Amino acid sequence: MASSGTGPRRVTIDDVAEAAGVSRQTVSRALNDKGEIGVSTKQRVLDAALALGYRPSRFARGLVRQDTFSVGLVIPDLLNPFFTEVAAAALDAARARGWHVVVYDTGDRVEEERGTLEVIASQVDAVVGYLSLPEDEIARLTRGLPVVLVDRKHRTERFSSIRIDGEAGVRAAIRHLAEAGHRHIGMLEHAERPGPSIKHEWFVGAMSTCGLDAGAVARADQSVEGGERALQELLALHPELTAVFTFNDIIAIGALRAARRLGRQVPRDLAVIGFDGLRLGALVEPPLTTVALDTRGLGALAVEQAARLLTGTGPLRPDELTVGAELRVRESG
Repeated sequence: MASSGTGPRRVTIDDVAEAAGVSRQTVSRALNDKGEIGVSTKQRVLDAALALGYRPSRFARGLVRQDTFSVGLVIPDLLNPFFTEVAAAALDAARARGWHVVVYDTGDRVEEERGTLEVIASQVDAVVGYLSLPEDEIARLTRGLPVVLVDRKHRTERFSSIRIDGEAGVRAAIRHLAEAGHRHIGMLEHAERPGPSIKHEWFVGAMSTCGLDAGAVARADQSVEGGERALQELLALHPELTAVFTFNDIIAIGALRAARRLGRQVPRDLAVIGFDGLRLGALVEPPLTTVALDTRGLGALAVEQAARLLTGTGPLRPDELTVGAELRVRESG
């Protein structure tokens, strides 16, 4: 199907009618198992609908039956407060429209994600969330549903995506540390996926801009305990460090605990900066300096894009589908 370039166009009943060489009314009768058409015509319509990946829109039916629209929200880990905040924002945005949201936690496991998509394809009108499967597999499992990927760049016009751009925020964080006199700054990187993360790339670029070496890195599980272990490992190898930037706020909170246990006072002996902007960060001691994302904007934007794809009002432009981040200075760095 043709696309605007920012997301898929949903296959319509008119597309099925054109492919089968029949009228809209005939398609409706065939799909609703009415008896007014011949067996061969009905089969031709069903074959065309299957080939095109057509699913009757629950949203369109709801205009008549006063049903509510339903979106499947796929989250990798609801125990991570960041994803909980994004989910809450999406729920609020959907609730304001009178929609249902079904939330699925995949536990950041590929098999669980695959099973989730198999189940929800027949239960919802659109899918929004964090998906790691290859795009061709997502397309096969979602069978023509509008799909909005969060924090992942789509490679084909079959999908739309919400992009997170924290580069300016990370650059501001490293500049803030450098201006405070820090010259030896390390990073606690995400441990659960191979290769450097985009946040590590932002960190390296920001360090280079400030004329600093970005070689001191340790990998951390995305947990408080993971942050504790990783900071201890990093300082054992690089005791000269006076500041650390972390992949997310949860890891940063673990770093704060480890620093306290190791006798390093924050921020006098070790500055700590996180990434996410969790509400929890303001409650720890000392309150966490962080590169803060607009999590509420992220959830609301994903729902808005899904709505536009479903109703045919025109998807948001690529420049409207980016959520930025800004440095929020508190007492930890």
